[in-house]
Amino acid sequence: MAGSLVASKQTVHRRTKVKTGCATCRIRRVKCDENKPSCQRCVGTGRTCDGYESPFRLFASQPPPINDAHAGGIKSGASSHRIRPTSTEITPEDIDLLSRCFSTKTIFDVNIGCDDEARHVLQASLTDPPIRHAVLSLRALREHLETSGNLSPSVAQQTPGYDYGLQEYCMALGGLASNLSCPGSDGLKSALLCCQIFVSIEQVRGNYAAMAQHIVRGLGIMHQYRARPSLHATNELLPAHDVQLPFVDVFLIKLFAAPCKFAELPARTDTNEMTMSACPMSTQQQPGESRQLRSIAPDMRTELTRIASSTLEFLEKVSRVTSAGSALQLLSDKASLLDSLGSWLADLELVHKKMNPAGSEPLSVSFMRLFYQILIIVLLGALDSSADLDAELRTENGRLQDVASIVGERVQAYYKMCGGT
Repeated sequence: MAGSLVASKQTVHRRTKVKTGCATCRIRRVKCDENKPSCQRCVGTGRTCDGYESPFRLFASQPPPINDAHAGGIKSGASSHRIRPTSTEITPEDIDLLSRCFSTKTIFDVNIGCDDEARHVLQASLTDPPIRHAVLSLRALREHLETSGNLSPSVAQQTPGYDYGLQEYCMALGGLASNLSCPGSDGLKSALLCCQIFVSIEQVRGNYAAMAQHIVRGLGIMHQYRARPSLHATNELLPAHDVQLPFVDVFLIKLFAAPCKFAELPARTDTNEMTMSACPMSTQQQPGESRQLRSIAPDMRTELTRIASSTLEFLEKVSRVTSAGSALQLLSDKASLLDSLGSWLADLELVHKKMNPAGSEPLSVSFMRLFYQILIIVLLGALDSSADLDAELRTENGRLQDVASIVGERVQAYYKMCGGT
């Protein structure tokens, strides 16, 4: 009897030392065959394989069966409150990984400097179900994107992970809509933090038109509820309505300032020959133009990044302004930044016309146009509450939507060409 107890204890002790394998096998304390994306031990026994170590260790997801995804994902607000975090510890690794996963436009391993935003999102997700659902959605969709290789997001959708990511996204949207039905300080904060994640989610999905809508709504909430001090038409300084509101504009500038990961691919002609894309950002150029293009194009992105850095400094000053006199002085800085953006766009058009007059511009340049348009909208709304502002913002928001739609189409074409080469 004693011998059997000792043997039993040794068996239990051995099982608790399982360090690898999928989450399901680790919970069951059985040996996992570590087959990916789903281990055969789970699949063969009819269980749901919960996958391997998550980018966000804090969030150990337990997705429902895929057949129930649409039935339980959208309807009930009650279901969103049943989810609880598995830990209250937020580690630097969690923050770094979420910060890196915010952007899919950039190189995957580039740190875009959104550690503060990631920390606030993770902290809020401990008590805010919509934010938690949004983070779980981003994680699942991002994992799906990275395992699908060069397939277009619209093509590589039929996986349990992708379906689960969409379900969590729907629950985040539904919970957020419920919170905003009676907006208060907490509801607005939740909306702006969710907006940041939603922008990233739509990038993962390749839906840039929807991404632009989230950008417009997030910046609109910031302006409507005065996240920063603003000047009235009579030059009276209006203090910030709520100093605790997250700054979506700062997040967006960091997000789009990072280098573009999409390399330019040669385009196929009708005769099945390859022609090089003559573009400022391309690594493949016409021999006679290569030196000139490569010397001009980095300067275009460098200049736009410089303007973006100056815009962040300007926004920081706006947040700290305490008098109408100081605010009026900042208006000259704002005008200077807008002039710089205008000059940058004129130079970009000149370069494109000279170097590639008949062809479409590189995808990386389209992303720069998107970034330019975001900076325009951010600057227009800063320190301004004039009667003409709404009409001006509507015009620029429409342009943002148009550019985003073009970027979305070109990203889909990029993935299609990657998948076919």
